[in-house]
Amino acid sequence: MTATVIDGKAFAAKVRGQVADHVARLKEAHGITPGLAVVLVGEDPASQVYVRSKGKMTVEVGMKSVEHKLDADTSEEDLLAVVKSLNEDTEIHGILVQLPLPGHLNEDLVINSIDPAKDVDGFHISNVGLLGTGQKSMVPCTPLGCLMMLRDHHGSLSGLNAVVIGRSNIVGKPMAQLLLNDSCTVTIAHSRTKDIQDVVRGADVVVAAVGRPEMVTGEWIKPGATVIDVGINRIDAPEKGEGKTRLVGDCDYDSCAEVAGAITPVPGGVGPMTIACLLANTVTACCRANGLAEPEGLTA
Repeated sequence: MTATVIDGKAFAAKVRGQVADHVARLKEAHGITPGLAVVLVGEDPASQVYVRSKGKMTVEVGMKSVEHKLDADTSEEDLLAVVKSLNEDTEIHGILVQLPLPGHLNEDLVINSIDPAKDVDGFHISNVGLLGTGQKSMVPCTPLGCLMMLRDHHGSLSGLNAVVIGRSNIVGKPMAQLLLNDSCTVTIAHSRTKDIQDVVRGADVVVAAVGRPEMVTGEWIKPGATVIDVGINRIDAPEKGEGKTRLVGDCDYDSCAEVAGAITPVPGGVGPMTIACLLANTVTACCRANGLAEPEGLTA
């Protein structure tokens, strides 16, 4: 068996197209332009690249993009003041504080200072609680992207056995809740799960988000299962030359692809969906703020 490759780049482009169409309708019919503000503290190179990409794609879909770049030694008081000003800005519908923050700043305090209705990362404790109780919330972008791809591939997820490997607040826990809300039977596996291979082997859907390079092999996968690999790990690649590296997922792609029915590659799988879903969440937040119908197919 050779697995169908779930092309995250193509799917993300489709989602961005849907977002752009909805933004155009909001402008034409209601004179509203959704606005996304990103706050970056410090000069972490990876965060800088990510923020630039977010800003570029925000503009490409027709939305307003605002960036606040603060020094690494910015005080907590000053950062909270920036968030407060964005909470009060009616032209801003989505607020994202880029993580990680410098060590002297309390991430939980900062995230929970964001207006939950503008928390397009879905990390605010209110949104976590709403998602956990099956109510309307802002949903974390990466799990939302995974859910979109699974729905597109399977149609209905009802009755499927799903195993989520990883229990982080950012991916593992919200992913499990989304699958549960779609009527899957869900197991969360993690580093202390006994006989984890046997647990995973019973799954129709496997979402790997554990942060261990190529941990999941084809022997773990039920024939025909769908594998969503969230992991992004950089490992040495001596075959490319001294000091070279390459990106791999939490799954050993080659062996898993021989058994699975469908699989996401790394790179080019889940990764592109994260920013696409951030844009989708911003449009959703804008519609909710103005009492308008939410865009179909872009929410959980």
